[in-house]
Amino acid sequence: MPLTTRVTVLGGGVIGLSAAWCAARDGFRVEVVDHGSPHGGSRVAGGMLAPVTEAWPGDEEVLDLGVESLGLWPAFARDLGVELTPLGTLAVAVDRADAEVLDRLRDHLATRGRSVLRLTGRELRALEPGLGPVRSGLSVPGDVAVDNRALLRALRGACEREGVVFPPTPGEADVTVIAAGAWSRDLHPALRAVIRPVKGEILRLAARPGALPPPRHTVRAQVSGRPVYLVPRPDGFVLGATQYEAGFDGDVTVGGVRDLLRDAEVVWPGIAEYALVEVAAGFRAGSPDNAPVIRWLEPGVLAATGHHRNGLLLAPVTARRVVALLREGGTGS
Repeated sequence: MPLTTRVTVLGGGVIGLSAAWCAARDGFRVEVVDHGSPHGGSRVAGGMLAPVTEAWPGDEEVLDLGVESLGLWPAFARDLGVELTPLGTLAVAVDRADAEVLDRLRDHLATRGRSVLRLTGRELRALEPGLGPVRSGLSVPGDVAVDNRALLRALRGACEREGVVFPPTPGEADVTVIAAGAWSRDLHPALRAVIRPVKGEILRLAARPGALPPPRHTVRAQVSGRPVYLVPRPDGFVLGATQYEAGFDGDVTVGGVRDLLRDAEVVWPGIAEYALVEVAAGFRAGSPDNAPVIRWLEPGVLAATGHHRNGLLLAPVTARRVVALLREGGTGS
């Protein structure tokens, strides 16, 4: 396909901006059209780049793709000028049943040739003294994290420097890339039965004077079977994440906030001294097999959606695949 091809990207989240930036760097003429929903998954995200701790039996394709993308992240972040939090993830269990869940994860990863280190509660607290009475856990040093909002700002700036334009409505284009997250389902008939919104709630907490500092590692916990994560930021951390099949319901529920704070306080008791500065709900783009849809839908229409919990993680590999499809000039026929 000629590099003079006009490309319209529908969606200004991390996936859309990454695809637009990489396509423009490759010489394509690119515009991005985005309606700026406050519930976009990229804005309401923890920022974990953690394919190993997200792994589960049946999601082997997602694990392999995530590991491939994680390998691209250092150069991707360097080119954008964003920092990665490098200390890895501690996956912790509060009781015996929770520990069994993590043991199953460890055993599954072993079958995929990926080893993690099992730690006792004492060893975990030596790494993170602010942890509560956790029973055991796993250390996953290869996982990293990124500030999602700093990433969005950096991607927007990088796009503008490469000549990407941001009109309010789509112009004339040779190729349209559908990268609108959960809203992609409404932009092409082939996506209607494939993409669905998966609601998640997060909280942002800031350390107040006298409070214990936030964790240095990302902490992912199982608390009586319920998952909760704490992702460090310079002034506090992001706490998430609930998950509901609730359509496009953008309300943050009292129950969701209560459950997150209750479980997080078990894992990190010092949380009570923090300030609750933001509550938000966002929509992930779910797919039937949790794998993204990155392919031609018809001549002139590409999809880059369905990333579910891994949109930030999979941004570099998705952008690379979108550019490869544009260069091949395929039509999906």
